[in-house]
Amino acid sequence: MNSAARPSVRRITALFGTVALVLAAAGCGGTGSGSADGEVTSLTALDYYTDATEHAQWGERLTACGKAAGVTVEHRSVPGASLVPQVLRQASSRTLPDLLMLDNPDLQQIARTGALTPLDRYGIGADGYSEGIRSAGTYRGKVYGLAPTVSTVALFYNKDMLAEAGVAVPKTWDELKTAAAELTRPGRYGMAVDANATFEGTWQFLPFLWSNGGDETRLDTPQAAQALQLWVDLVRSGSMSKSVLNWTQADVHDQFVAGKTAMMVNGPWRISAMNRTKGLHWGVAPLPVRRPGQPLVTPLGGEVWTLPQSSSEARHRKAARVLACLNDSENMLALAEQYHTVPSRSSVASRYAEQEPSMAAFVKSVQGARARTGKLGVEWPRAATGIYTAVQAALTGEQTPREALGHAQRIASGS
Repeated sequence: MNSAARPSVRRITALFGTVALVLAAAGCGGTGSGSADGEVTSLTALDYYTDATEHAQWGERLTACGKAAGVTVEHRSVPGASLVPQVLRQASSRTLPDLLMLDNPDLQQIARTGALTPLDRYGIGADGYSEGIRSAGTYRGKVYGLAPTVSTVALFYNKDMLAEAGVAVPKTWDELKTAAAELTRPGRYGMAVDANATFEGTWQFLPFLWSNGGDETRLDTPQAAQALQLWVDLVRSGSMSKSVLNWTQADVHDQFVAGKTAMMVNGPWRISAMNRTKGLHWGVAPLPVRRPGQPLVTPLGGEVWTLPQSSSEARHRKAARVLACLNDSENMLALAEQYHTVPSRSSVASRYAEQEPSMAAFVKSVQGARARTGKLGVEWPRAATGIYTAVQAALTGEQTPREALGHAQRIASGS
């Protein structure tokens, strides 16, 4: 998915295998970063913004914040799957960059090694951030990373198709099933999700699990089974294609813009492409919940900026100023406008929703969004694996939702 949101999800897989490193470990060292009298004149920054346009845009922002701090910033990027292995290698060789961007579920893994510095040491706090956003950058009660902007998922719908069928935007699961059935036509499904066997599939299922009171700490519950049964019902009724078992979020988007599905679960990183699609009249709303009054709980996507440990206090202070600059209200708003993401400070997000009505559903959903690592920390990947395994087994009919989630719980608990 677009790196502005990245649930983030695909980078965690890098923790479970050997991945070739793209940069030499010494590539992010601090050589050549000071003047003859010891003054810090340059810093290094590492992220996974390898797309040429995005890399250049972040380079400009780092340059501007570096200038405000009195330093130049050497900005390097590696592919997403290579970032965590690279960082772990650099942590062991003490060649970490001065500024490090991490996908928020990866922060726990890196903070556990002792490679990161708590931000409060430099007076950087998380005032004005929702609990979910603070949690995404927190390890053992200390904030180690802050995200300038965040994202989540919502329900996109084709306005013309809903109007033609006389269907209202669904707010409950029953309404969703009814609407999806009425919107289904030859060559068109009513609903689409990403249910593939990756953490991206887990990411899309979480709003249904969490909003119904399900919990990744105990997957074999009636609430979890109800959520999975909803997806099973949509596929069995023909309102949702069996191909969702293999679709990525990009595939779901392609189905939507091609008119092959009337509704989809996706994120705001798709908005730019949809706006460029001629004749596509779309809307977006918060995802439905099982029954009226249930709070919507969605997963939180986005990247946090961190301060790796350094032997130079002077470098640390300069890097902290750059990090604070990246997370100031002005940059939050600029980044949100650039990438269709949600500013992390609630007051800035509210202002943004007024400016960009298409983002209002995401701003509202982020208020109650949760970090995936919020409850399980570094154990989250096992639960995520259990969840997508259960989704696959239930949608193929191999197991009932209850059976599939019982197996998922055994995966999550390591038994």
